[in-house]
Amino acid sequence: MATNLSEANAIQEAGAKRPSDWRAVLYFTLHGFGFVGSTLLITWGLFFLFFLAIGGFSFDGLIHQLNNFTTRYVAADAARTGAFINIFAIAHMILSAAVITLRRDRILPERPSQGERHHG
Repeated sequence: MATNLSEANAIQEAGAKRPSDWRAVLYFTLHGFGFVGSTLLITWGLFFLFFLAIGGFSFDGLIHQLNNFTTRYVAADAARTGAFINIFAIAHMILSAAVITLRRDRILPERPSQGERHHG
């Protein structure tokens, strides 16, 4: 009987730990999505900065460069658009790898110090 009682207590304690487990998984998942999302926005911002730079850092130059780019893209055949998509994907992967390397200390969430931990 004592064994069954201790097993019941162990099961009850395990059940009490479950909410903190799924909260930790949810926190880690949300932090991961935040890291991936911010990395994506940073790389898109770098592409924007590239077009802004080749446009002479003016809004008019940016719009002219985007117009030139879209005119050539729409007029291109399937082979050229496929080549462009490959170049864009490779550039995006390189930029993403560079941004992730520079932000590598933010991949994992910070651990709270002993005084900041909340139990319950």
